[in-house]
Amino acid sequence: MRQSRRPATLTEVATKRSKDGVKAEEGGDLPFEKAMTRLSAIVEELESGQLSLEESLLRFEEGIGLARASQKKLDEAEAKVELLLSVSEDGKPITEEIEDA
Repeated sequence: MRQSRRPATLTEVATKRSKDGVKAEEGGDLPFEKAMTRLSAIVEELESGQLSLEESLLRFEEGIGLARASQKKLDEAEAKVELLLSVSEDGKPITEEIEDA
């Protein structure tokens, strides 16, 4: 007789690490490029239709976290670029200390 596997609970799935060893809540600590790579992998997994509802929800949650963290990094980079390119009314560069985030 074939034993059926019970579906994983949300808690069990949430505590598993993704294929690249990253947990959803760690997305903000990933370098931008790695976050984009992971986000792309999540989209592929979701589009495959092979995940259970619980796994799909967790991947979606991880993806949202990665997207938000990545957008924050992009916004910070844009602010730095704007600061570096800023000039006064008379066309002179404006200089300020740039704080690292």
